[in-house]
Amino acid sequence: MSIIKIENLTKDYGNGRGIFDINLEVKQGEIFGYVGTNGSGKTTTIRNMLGFVYPDSGKIEIDGTDPVTHSAELMNKVSYIPGEIAFPNLKSGADFLKLQAEYYGITDFTRMNYIADKLGLDTTADLKRMSKGMKQKTAIVAAFMSERDIMILDEPTTGLDPLMRDVFIELINEEKKKGRTVFLSGHIFEELEEVCDRVAMLKDGKIIDVIDMYALRHYSDRIFEIVFENEKSANAFKNTFDGAYVRGNSAFTSIPAERADQLFKALSGFNVIQIHEKHTTLEEVFMKDYNI
Repeated sequence: MSIIKIENLTKDYGNGRGIFDINLEVKQGEIFGYVGTNGSGKTTTIRNMLGFVYPDSGKIEIDGTDPVTHSAELMNKVSYIPGEIAFPNLKSGADFLKLQAEYYGITDFTRMNYIADKLGLDTTADLKRMSKGMKQKTAIVAAFMSERDIMILDEPTTGLDPLMRDVFIELINEEKKKGRTVFLSGHIFEELEEVCDRVAMLKDGKIIDVIDMYALRHYSDRIFEIVFENEKSANAFKNTFDGAYVRGNSAFTSIPAERADQLFKALSGFNVIQIHEKHTTLEEVFMKDYNI
């Protein structure tokens, strides 16, 4: 069942800026990543999804709700972290979170306190004096404590240190186990690769690829780098094993998983220094798709 449907979505700001003919479906319970360079249209897509701006053409439906005609109703179904966080004129993070809890109808603060503790957030800190990282943590607590079934997160880990990014990934995985649907815009490939089921790549306002992360993690071909004692040995191996190529004293080959035993048999007569199995990463796919 698709919980988010986007058909032929276009928002043209002129001079090549905006999004053009976006088509996406996000399944219920799916963690869906959305990646692109700055200015590629990620935030524009999300603002259209939430009804903050209206498209020039196309259609959006989130859990059966049209954000153009029923944006207020939609916000009762969705947790949201904006790309640019602006807090109201309140004294502390606790004041803001209590205001959010009131909006969500939350009277039990157990979940709120749990997330704040995991993130190491001091909720008593002055909102105006918070660092970027602390503001981001406060926004994460506000979004995750709502327990909404749909989460739309626009670069939610901006400003977080690597340790807190790991905590964020833990929180996302907890939401996945609960069957929540997450639309996650980001630019940290390792983060998206670890948690997402699929990732759409955006370039110049257009989707250029949608990656099935299961297929990427369980690729049929295995890529090996074999380091020999010298270049002569590497070339000798290349001449005995089809499809291998040499760079210095290393040989590289991409083979189907079922041929791995043939590779190791072919190597039995050589003095091998090291063998590395290389995994194609989301970042490598992105660089290839972007022709970088």
